[in-house]
Amino acid sequence: MALNRDFIGRSFPPSDPYEVSRVKIREFADAIGDQNPIYRDQEAAKAAGHPDVIAPPTFPIVVSLGGAGLADPELGLNYAMVVHGEQRFEYTRPLRAGDVVVCTSTITDIKSIGKNEKLVIVTEVATVEGEPICKSHNTIVERGA
Repeated sequence: MALNRDFIGRSFPPSDPYEVSRVKIREFADAIGDQNPIYRDQEAAKAAGHPDVIAPPTFPIVVSLGGAGLADPELGLNYAMVVHGEQRFEYTRPLRAGDVVVCTSTITDIKSIGKNEKLVIVTEVATVEGEPICKSHNTIVERGA
């Protein structure tokens, strides 16, 4: 079944605040196999010009899709058939330990590609004070829709 095209352009309320911790950054770096010390060691991060450890560039995927409205039954997305298509991030500044962030997502496109449905979500990640950190662009594909 095709996804509901009425969702194109729909923005969703900001997510609940998420506090970025050194532990979560280290766990994420471990999970992706990145041993860069600026993700693990506060002194190494400071020597590189950061106030604290920073998160790997793909870390915002941890928080960026939570408020995207993908679970809304009116959208018609079958999670069992979803695969990750593409992601990219545009940064204003690195995400760092101690940041408390919220994400505001907008569905920017839905297209049929053969028997598949392609959904594009753009998420703005910002501190709770409103400082922009990055914009996440995610494409997911529902197979055999």
